[in-house]
Amino acid sequence: MASIPEQLSGSLGAAFEAVGLPRELGLVAESDRPDLAPYQCNGAMAAAKIAKKAPRAVAEQVAAEFQAREPDVAIEIAGPGFLNLTPSATVYAQRANAIAADPRTGAARVEMPRTVMIDFGGPNVAKPMHVGHLRSSVIGDSLQRLFRFRGDRVISDIHLGDWGYQMGLLVTELEDEQPGLAYFDESFTGPYPDAPPVTIDDLSRLYPQAAAKAKEDEERAARARKATAELQAGRPGYRALLQHFINVSIAALKADFDALGVHFDLWKGESDVNDLVPEVVELFKEKGIAEESEGALIVRVAEEGEKKELAPLILVSRQGSALYATTDLATILDRRRTYDPDLILYVVDLGQSDHFEQVFRAAVKAGLAQEGGLEHIKFGTVNGPDGKRLRTRAGGTFRLADLIGEAYGRAKARLDEAGLGAELSEAEHDRVARLVANAAIKFADLQNFRTTNYIFELDRFVSFEGKTGPYLLYQAVRVKSIMRKAADQGLEPGPILAGTPEEQALIRRLDGFEAALARACDLRAPNHLCDHAFSLAQAFSAFYAACPILPEENEAVRASRLALAETVLKQLELNLALIGLEAPEKM
Repeated sequence: MASIPEQLSGSLGAAFEAVGLPRELGLVAESDRPDLAPYQCNGAMAAAKIAKKAPRAVAEQVAAEFQAREPDVAIEIAGPGFLNLTPSATVYAQRANAIAADPRTGAARVEMPRTVMIDFGGPNVAKPMHVGHLRSSVIGDSLQRLFRFRGDRVISDIHLGDWGYQMGLLVTELEDEQPGLAYFDESFTGPYPDAPPVTIDDLSRLYPQAAAKAKEDEERAARARKATAELQAGRPGYRALLQHFINVSIAALKADFDALGVHFDLWKGESDVNDLVPEVVELFKEKGIAEESEGALIVRVAEEGEKKELAPLILVSRQGSALYATTDLATILDRRRTYDPDLILYVVDLGQSDHFEQVFRAAVKAGLAQEGGLEHIKFGTVNGPDGKRLRTRAGGTFRLADLIGEAYGRAKARLDEAGLGAELSEAEHDRVARLVANAAIKFADLQNFRTTNYIFELDRFVSFEGKTGPYLLYQAVRVKSIMRKAADQGLEPGPILAGTPEEQALIRRLDGFEAALARACDLRAPNHLCDHAFSLAQAFSAFYAACPILPEENEAVRASRLALAETVLKQLELNLALIGLEAPEKM
């Protein structure tokens, strides 16, 4: 299903070719001057040197050829040789009816599906999620939805932080509080209890408590490091405790992620690949790309001529332990063996850029990945009104659960202020408030290009006016209301006619869905999905104001407008689902 710009590009390209010029000069795009024409082509300007003629002379030749092929499209020459194109209502109607008949409303599938793994979320065991996890979670979730919708096989992995020094801190702090537990008795042969000895609240208290003590007391820190080493070496009691920590943490994390509407295929952590670390180290040694330096085993990844020299990747520290980079390489090996992905995306903040550059280069050198098969999907920070990272009033880290709770409270209040949902039951009103809160948080984040830092302004985000998630939900609900009333009156959609400028403008927006999907996918940037949803909602609002639907007396026109409204709703809901939003039936 070719879009209108693609159709026009094909015909105009043929016209350029007919006068002896390259076909690609016929590329058509939406106009920078919609007051003159909805579409434009600047190819005659570039063709002038090739043809050795004035741009306008080229444009005249091409326009004559084009008009013979496309009698339903008006073509005019502007200025020195710009080509302006205005399709007739027939062209718009044909395209609108094709979109309306397509369950995907014009969205194509990729020609060659890939296996894509997306590593996002990345919370740590025993630590509550904070606002810093928001961006990774919503960007990663939108990308998995988008790639899957376009036809790729997608596997998402949360990649839990469940290994290293923090686990040693937890083990030793728990031992201090409950020394009689079987996990600390080296002579105990098991089996260990199925019930965890801690709750998520215990873990949330124990970790900062232990970290503070270790920071002040080197002996306490040494105990934690020793426990970490014993855990990683396979001490049974500590491994059993680790599994309890993981299980308790995952149960709590799922509650936060469920509230955000974010889901993962895999809940694997760093500990899952620990047994592969020796094999990875040996692989680098065998390939001759690991070398000793000051007692550590390193991999040099800097490339000659770089302005900023990248530090070597440390494979094994001078103390003999594997580091995060080693674990990441072991994870790549595990993913390659298990899923053989064509592409792995890592949705992690900008601050980790050097780390991932080191890991990716080392992986390619060792043959663990192909060049371009690993990508760091960078993102910026969520800031407070002062422009610094968002903090609580007390200056602490803003817990994600608290942020979600505050958004829900504001959304509920805003619904009441706007007089929305008053006829709903208490349970349904509560559900709508949660959908609105979710839309406010996610859209506010995703509407920015991911590397942009943004200021978190909850009052603005929960507004039903302007470029916000709640505004989009409201527009979807409004269309649903129209369709219900039409059904109650026995009215049905019919063929789309596209007779007014507002109808044609709305069809242009519907027609832009696939292009927005392609941009979002190619750039790994969900903000293009947000832009499309907002422009579609705005175009519908202008159409609705200018073109009566249910009051329209002409039966064919009314049926046409109902079909347009129905198609807008279908595409808008598809688009919203790709950014993780759901519109309620009523509001």
